[in-house]
Amino acid sequence: MAIATTNPATGETVKEFDALTSEQLEEKLQRAWDAFQTYRDTTFEQRAGWLRAAADIFDAENERLAELATLEMGKTFAAAKAEVTKCALGCRWYADHAEEDLADVEWPKPASAPEHARIFTRYQPLGPVLAVMPWNFPYWQVLRFAAPALMAGNVGLLKHASNVPQVALAIEDVLTRAGFPDGAFQTLLVGSSVIEGIIDDDRVRAVTLTGSEPAGREVGARASQNVKTSVLELGGSDPFIVMPSADMDSTVAAAVSSRMLNNGQSCINAKRFIVHEQIADEFTQKLVQKMESLTMGDPMDENTDLGPMSQAQGVEDLDSQVQDSVGAGARLLTGGKPHGGPGNYYPATVLADIPKDARAYREELFGPVALVFRAQDADDAIRIANDSDFGLGGSAWTEDEDEKIKFATQVESGMVYINKVTESTPEVPFGGAKNSGYGRELASFGPQSFVNAKTIWIQ
Repeated sequence: MAIATTNPATGETVKEFDALTSEQLEEKLQRAWDAFQTYRDTTFEQRAGWLRAAADIFDAENERLAELATLEMGKTFAAAKAEVTKCALGCRWYADHAEEDLADVEWPKPASAPEHARIFTRYQPLGPVLAVMPWNFPYWQVLRFAAPALMAGNVGLLKHASNVPQVALAIEDVLTRAGFPDGAFQTLLVGSSVIEGIIDDDRVRAVTLTGSEPAGREVGARASQNVKTSVLELGGSDPFIVMPSADMDSTVAAAVSSRMLNNGQSCINAKRFIVHEQIADEFTQKLVQKMESLTMGDPMDENTDLGPMSQAQGVEDLDSQVQDSVGAGARLLTGGKPHGGPGNYYPATVLADIPKDARAYREELFGPVALVFRAQDADDAIRIANDSDFGLGGSAWTEDEDEKIKFATQVESGMVYINKVTESTPEVPFGGAKNSGYGRELASFGPQSFVNAKTIWIQ
């Protein structure tokens, strides 16, 4: 894929970028390694000061930065502004909390240790960390890695998605203007073909990827071959379980909000709506009505609910999944046909009665398509929820206290939210199970992901 800004609302290529030459890439890798030798010795106070300054820039330049995200990947302008605001929140959170998260941990003394012995774990940075990041949350995905990693004393190398180069460069610019030393965070405008070589480089000490399962398998395998730490946050097909005790109208509103988040292009979108058969007809009717009421259009228009998908190929892939599923016996309730005009638009779509051999049953649908399943009871809902290779997040909607605990403990995923849509926020750990990846981001896991937890025994 060319490194270029292509407006998803129009299909127009706005700006193209040359990939780094091998010589330029080598220079940046060496700069990162050299920067780490001194950056690792900076204090938490210094790093926190730079991170707070970055937060101030994100706030002060919110609209300018948000316009870049809308231009490059098509999210609504309101959503883009909210994303930039979240980046400022994340920066301040880690500026305030990372030192505590990385404080020495004292351990009880074994009987063999003398009274004056001190035994503790000290968290020390690993070095340059390669971050392979996606386009769907082009600021937040990067900052939720960068803020804690920089606070831990690591330096960052960003290989961003090739369709958001201006956002990638903007992030580096914000952190540089905030005061981070030269080489502490660099954007690498390179294609995916050079990622394995970067992982192989001895100066790169760890890698994190947020993206598709196939990409995660390749990056994880390469990191493993090099015995390097990796964190993978991959795809999801999150269940949204609805039981008879849930409030119907607020639950439907939450369902649509979660499914349409980021124009339906989020790993933690609710994707599979598993509804108790007693209320399935009412829920489905209300879901379809609300999906049909959404306004699709220009993402810069404040009245737009659903903007374009990021790429034309994404529209083609999603429509293929929908049409193949309908051909396999799924029932199309609304939508299901590309817009046809300029731009990468796909309407809000609902499928029901999805057979097991349909692509929609097994695959992640990364776009504005909701899948409705009927469950006989709570146990059946859990069975359907767990009948997936993915296990990122999920939610359940019920007022029954026993059901709350049942869903929270028995749904196989890295996160389960009860009566709340799944979200990514710096205060709470984030990550998946099964084919949705491994490792955890955010909360105290963020700063601790890329460190050497060194055991120290002094006597």
